[in-house]
Amino acid sequence: MPMLPIYCASAIREIEVRAAGARLMERAGEAAAELARSLCGDTARSVLVVAGPGNNGGDAFEVATHLKRRFFRVSVLFAGERTRLSGDARLALAKWEEAGGALLAEIPQGRFDLAIDGLFGIGLKRPLEGRYRALVEKINALRVPVLALDTPSGIDADTGAVMRCAVRATHTLTFIAHKPGLLTADGPDHCGELHLAALGLDAAALREPDGGLLDADVIHAAVAPRPRNFHKGQAGSVGVLGGAAGMVGAAVIAGRAALRCGAGRVYISALAPRPPEVDAANPELMLREPRALLEKGLLDALVAGPGMGKAATSAKALRAAISAPVTLVLDADALNLIGERRALASAVAERKSATIVTPHPAEGARLLGSTTRSVQSDRVAAARAIAKRYRAFALLKGSGSVIAEPGGRFWINPTGNPGMASAGMGDALAGIVAALCAQGAPPLNALLAGTWLHGAAADALVADGSGPVGITASEVIDSARALINAAR
Repeated sequence: MPMLPIYCASAIREIEVRAAGARLMERAGEAAAELARSLCGDTARSVLVVAGPGNNGGDAFEVATHLKRRFFRVSVLFAGERTRLSGDARLALAKWEEAGGALLAEIPQGRFDLAIDGLFGIGLKRPLEGRYRALVEKINALRVPVLALDTPSGIDADTGAVMRCAVRATHTLTFIAHKPGLLTADGPDHCGELHLAALGLDAAALREPDGGLLDADVIHAAVAPRPRNFHKGQAGSVGVLGGAAGMVGAAVIAGRAALRCGAGRVYISALAPRPPEVDAANPELMLREPRALLEKGLLDALVAGPGMGKAATSAKALRAAISAPVTLVLDADALNLIGERRALASAVAERKSATIVTPHPAEGARLLGSTTRSVQSDRVAAARAIAKRYRAFALLKGSGSVIAEPGGRFWINPTGNPGMASAGMGDALAGIVAALCAQGAPPLNALLAGTWLHGAAADALVADGSGPVGITASEVIDSARALINAAR
């Protein structure tokens, strides 16, 4: 599954060292100038460039020089000290001045067609204060398109955290390779449309990637064409354990997702005292008692947790599910029970069959004995920690969902939108992943593909005018089914 590599800031620095002599700052300036020209169009010609005290400022001087030579009206504000610039950045400043450019101390009055943020790049690790914070606030107040160079100033390139304040760009051109902080947490809201300029480097040949960015190709690693001579037994069986009193709908949503995304048989075991005997919308779903659901050989994949509740009877049913020799997808209250009960946590970590856990940030915090704020402050690290602790494939849901495996590899999913912030979405995702597992996809491939598919299905609804406000989990399930069939 080749996909675009992701590197943390320290790894990008290693690549830059190994690519010494490649004129990276010049190439970055050329690439940014080309994008700036396309954003400005044929008539807009006035550009503000804000150059910072480090190499990001050097990139900004290169952009400014290219645009000035192409007859743009360029104003450059330099928020640094000339004597403290690196060698390459100092050369870039000299080019700007040789081209007749001046340095300003403040943003001038007047109307700009584009602002270019070259204040801070991937190296920022401290909160913005004083003049730098004021500059970021002024850039955000300009009410013009903003192009950020490499990283919007104020965003941590590794985590996506806002360092007290951050530029809200309409476009970000990141250099060499993608960084995790641009793809998760607050990064996407500040990047705007994200562009990549590899600067002529094959980053993966210079250093092994830290992670990968999911794309549509992950579907093909999990979904295969069906021969004509095919029967439901070959499509696998999925069980769903959950649905305590008042929450049966969660288990039904997971079951419907598994059924509509290709599982041959789907069984639901609801823990409510008097569960319904049939799902009128999907009478194909079969109901089983918890003990009967876990009969050896019945299931290829089991979802445990949707609407499960946290009663003692739920914990007992979950322990039985953890003991079952079947691929297990743990979601919702199953995760909360595991986070609260050390014996259940140990049982998960000791499983021989594959385990998939799909927490949202609060559930992830419970699994780690941490806080939601701590999880969100470094989502990649949190996902890796969950995967390692529970010896599971972990999906930390949210803006830029992060998937990690116990060995430390991680992936970030770019699909999805705010319309998915509605009840039942996680239940649908668990059912989709289980369906892919049941149909023969390796568990990690099923999780990667299911995560991408879940978000892409919601994106397709928005593209068709059905969202983002008011999207339901049931709509996402049907949209996912259409995408699976298109991929096949």
